[in-house]
Amino acid sequence: MAEKLSEPRRIVRLEVRGVEKFIRSGYRLVGRHSAVKICHWTKSALRGGKSCYKSWYGVESHRCLQMTPSLQYCNMACVFCWRFHTINRGQPYLGEWDPPEALLDAMIREQRQLLSGFKGNPLVERRKFIEAMTPTNIAISLDGEPTIYPYLAEFIKLARSHGMTTFLVTNGTMPERLQELLEKDAEPTNLYISFYGPDKETHLSVNKPLIPDSWERVWRSLSIMPRFKCRKVIRLTLVKYLNLKSPEKYAEAIRTAKPDFVECKGYVHVGESQKRLRKEHMPSIEDLMEFSQELARLTGYVYATHDEVSKVVLLANPTSPYYIEARERLARAQTSNVEVPAASCGENIL
Repeated sequence: MAEKLSEPRRIVRLEVRGVEKFIRSGYRLVGRHSAVKICHWTKSALRGGKSCYKSWYGVESHRCLQMTPSLQYCNMACVFCWRFHTINRGQPYLGEWDPPEALLDAMIREQRQLLSGFKGNPLVERRKFIEAMTPTNIAISLDGEPTIYPYLAEFIKLARSHGMTTFLVTNGTMPERLQELLEKDAEPTNLYISFYGPDKETHLSVNKPLIPDSWERVWRSLSIMPRFKCRKVIRLTLVKYLNLKSPEKYAEAIRTAKPDFVECKGYVHVGESQKRLRKEHMPSIEDLMEFSQELARLTGYVYATHDEVSKVVLLANPTSPYYIEARERLARAQTSNVEVPAASCGENIL
């Protein structure tokens, strides 16, 4: 039986509609409600260029598979989101959910097809191309809210059994799914909660939630986060004039969640967000550094690194073993003159 969202709605959908737009943008549909897409940074890493910010956490960009198990449905419509806000966005999928076994192999197969054109590229090392054919990390973050997928725990465990790491990015509105991950011994390698508003009023105006109790649900997820033993990250996507404010309120959320890292990421004026925001909403790296310094002072977290091009500042819990590991990784990269940049998965530098 398909698992229904706790929020009943009159309008539902049983399929992915308007798929042409996604296919033109490089998506490959898998099953009834999932998709993969080659990340910009996977392509860049294959060509010998920059890697994704996940290199901070030990992820090799050329071996990362970017996917979603809930294409087109998210229970928020954030104003800064670069993804397509289609007519289906607020319509829960109430068809039959595909089991993980039907998704993982198919996603790897589609990834290989999408990458096949790189084989003859003179900029691509043969070794890297061969490695890319066997992805080692799954970024569960491409589109929609992945925790809506009812078999997420089983999917993460299946990936683990294949020797793959997982990078779960959630907006925190499904705390019951996070609880389920704990109960089923299905922690991802990295748990990443996006927190976009320091107070309820800002949350409602910036996130545009499609469910009535989103703020309360996010805080329940923050309170569950400390129970995870995996690497934990809170991401703040900061938009000038909208939510780049009240560091003391963000600090309260960080103290509750106790993440290993906090990413203070500046909004970038790209993709579909250009229809909703202006270039002036992008904070400068100076804005972000100033905000991060105050946040560090309020939380006891320390500056770890930053990337000026991608406009992100990384703070770390100085007592976290993951910070010690990341610091050693960054030091090795600097010694070998390998750039360790920060940027989001996706079509653009986000």
